Formats: sequence, structure tokens, C-alpha cells
Amino acid sequence: MGVGGPELFDWFFHTRTFQRMHGAGEGETGADDDVCARGFDNIGAWILGRNMFGPVRGPWPDDNWRGWWGEEPPYHVPVFVLTHHARAPLSMKGGTEFRFVTEGIEAALAQAKEAAGDKDVRLGGGVAAIRQYLRARLIDELHLAISPVVLGQGEHLLGGLDVRSLGYACTQHLAGGRAAAHVILQKQP
Repeated sequence: MGVGGPELFDWFFHTRTFQRMHGAGEGETGADDDVCARGFDNIGAWILGRNMFGPVRGPWPDDNWRGWWGEEPPYHVPVFVLTHHARAPLSMKGGTEFRFVTEGIEAALAQAKEAAGDKDVRLGGGVAAIRQYLRARLIDELHLAISPVVLGQGEHLLGGLDVRSLGYACTQHLAGGRAAAHVILQKQP
């Protein structure tokens, strides 16, 4: 995430939702926790970009890299990782299974929807993956947490995208308790 990147999530690390996910205690309640809990409710599958799974670029040199989270990732459901390089599925403790999809964003979404059944699919990032799904109008709802942190150049989430012409509108905004603002964009019919 680069220099200062973890500061973006300071509002999240203190929430009851985050603390309980990591067995670290009760955590704080309030607006920040409310949007977090809502974002983790009813999730049956996740989609992640390759960089969200790990720092390995190009073909997989081996199967040693098992993700950022240790032996028990916080997902506990199937996770579909977008990649250009095939890899066998990876089962982890707690019910997380990483499945590596090389056929593109629509294939990953179809597989995730099938795995989720009547539950929701959550797109966990990164920026390139979210931009692809927004461009294709495949995101129903997007939660943007805006933190007052100054970073370097990085990737710009909405740069060059006309989200209004793509059919998205702001349907909710609220101030969090730790200097974050929460904006909900939804795809309009």
C-alpha cells in the first residue's frame, strides 16, 4: 500500500467489526462500525485483484505464497482472484478457498455468484479491479471510505471515469467517528 497506506484504514482498524474479525476484543461502535458491519453482512464469496492476494508478479514461481493473512484469512468463503496466470485452488483454515480466475472479470463474477448462492458477492479491490467492474457496470453498490490522509501518486480509483454517465449515483453519505467520510454509490436502473 506504499508509504502512509495503512493510515487510510485507521478508521476501520478500531471498529468492533475489525476487532472481532481478528479476535482482538470489542472495538468501537458508531457510524464507522455500522458501515463495516453492513459491508461484511451476507457475503457468500469475494473477488480480489491479483495484487490484493499478494506481491508476486508474472507467472507464479511456486505455490509458496499463500496470501497476506497467514493460515486463516478473514474471508471464510470462496475468494476468486483475478489473474493472468493459472494456479491450483488454495484451501485455507476457516473455510477460505482461493480460486484463481484467468478468464476475466465476467467469468470471476459468474463463478463467485454461483459459489455465493443467494448471498452477496463482495469485490475487495484493488483499484484496477474496481475500475474494470465499474466500467462494465457490474457493481451494484460501492462503499467509498474517504480518509484525510495525504499519499503519493498511486492508482486513482475514479480518475478518468464518468461514474454518473455509467449510471451511478450517491445514495448515502455520512461522517464517521475517526475522521473518515463514507459515501455509498449505487447503480441506477
